[in-house]
Amino acid sequence: MKKILVANRGEIALRVMKSAKEMGYQTVAVYSEADRESLHVKFADEAVCIGPAASSESYLLGNKIIEVCKELNVDGIHPGYGFLSENAEFADLVEQNNITFIGPKSESMRMMGNKLAAKAAVKNYDIPMVPGTEDAIEDLEEAEKTALEIGFPILIKAAAGGGGKGMRVVYESSEIKEQLQMAMGEAISAFGDGSVFIEKYIGSPRHIEIQVLADQHGNIVHLFERECSIQRRYQKVIEEAPSAILSDAMRHKMGECAKDVARACNYVGVGTVEFLLDGPETFYFLEMNTRLQVEHPVTEMITGLDLVKEQLKVAEGKPLEFSQDDIKINGHAMEVRVYAEDASNNFAADIGKLEKYIRPIGPGVRVDDGFEEGMQIPIYYDPMISKLITHAEDRQSSIDKMVEAIRNYEIVGVQTTMDFATFVMKHPAFTSGDFDTHFVSKHFDPKFLIRDHKDEAEIAALIAATEFESLFKSQEVSNTTAKKSSLWKTNRKQ
Repeated sequence: MKKILVANRGEIALRVMKSAKEMGYQTVAVYSEADRESLHVKFADEAVCIGPAASSESYLLGNKIIEVCKELNVDGIHPGYGFLSENAEFADLVEQNNITFIGPKSESMRMMGNKLAAKAAVKNYDIPMVPGTEDAIEDLEEAEKTALEIGFPILIKAAAGGGGKGMRVVYESSEIKEQLQMAMGEAISAFGDGSVFIEKYIGSPRHIEIQVLADQHGNIVHLFERECSIQRRYQKVIEEAPSAILSDAMRHKMGECAKDVARACNYVGVGTVEFLLDGPETFYFLEMNTRLQVEHPVTEMITGLDLVKEQLKVAEGKPLEFSQDDIKINGHAMEVRVYAEDASNNFAADIGKLEKYIRPIGPGVRVDDGFEEGMQIPIYYDPMISKLITHAEDRQSSIDKMVEAIRNYEIVGVQTTMDFATFVMKHPAFTSGDFDTHFVSKHFDPKFLIRDHKDEAEIAALIAATEFESLFKSQEVSNTTAKKSSLWKTNRKQ
């Protein structure tokens, strides 16, 4: 390959192009009319407008992207994440036109893109699975029978789902019919596939994912884990590597399982295997993401590898240059997704002009973004402005560095989630490592994001009162939660 096209926009398009150029590739950007002045357009060697702002009329037009490739003699396509990155039909189209798809084969995408198909694929590898159905649920009677066998609460999930869509928790038999119909309807609307299945609901899980890398010669390695339990609306907002709670033995066990999942679907390239951790020794396979993840920088920081460059090498047919034993964990990394959202208003999206935009700098501080001062945050796409990453010798040092980096990150013109990120970084549940995927519902209240300079004692009392109320309602009092009245103060330049 000599020239690659990045079929994406913003932060990830720019990030891919930077690594590609360092390796000597020429780069091509595609863009919508709304992204005409975007940084990835300016950075690329060549750029082509492929349609109006709506992604359905631009970034999702696979045929149009292929046309651009033919016109400009493009050798390979990198899909980034989102848009067409996990679209098996697009991968087929790329291959049919003798262009290299910088990612897995379409067969792997299809297999892992459907949760039921993924379960079937890994069945022969003795991989732990959440108790549940192996096939789609067809009717209410079947659903009720299965629920009684598994035991309440249960989780109804869309087979083709993601991001919490087509997902319903059911606590008793009388709720099944309504929740089943709602899940199926949402699945049809979101994915064009109403297939749903039932699993045992895991009440307080950790979300742990393992990065895998496989070449075309049968070599597979894992690059350790990422902790992704801090979420809002089933979507990750803060990630770190490694996890604060995995033992070396569990890390090895989960890593080997992740490699087996890759083997089960003949995986090639960079991919992520996601697990639910139910207690310190129990984990279950959740799904596989057949693309580069948003949170891949924390893995890069602790391993010293450039995952985009590894993708390009694999796509060229080169074998991996290292074995599992060669890869070591170096320090600890944190990532905060900086969204144009108002966390004090249920994380409502915000749009506007970046009147002031100053990135933090310093050793161990990295910002992956696609914006600069004076640009507009468009309404048409995901509201993520950037990814702020810190790396230090240990977890607490990485947290401290993140708090300082947020303090030095100046964004004026839109509301952002940086105040929420500071809240998380300073919360005792997070700093102690005693948290799960319900962190936001358990610990966060918008009133904590106080934007004036109230007395620290008043802020501490407010946090303590809310924590006590939450504990009283759930009747779960523990030594850990008793400590959650620690002081927290917002220091925010907006």
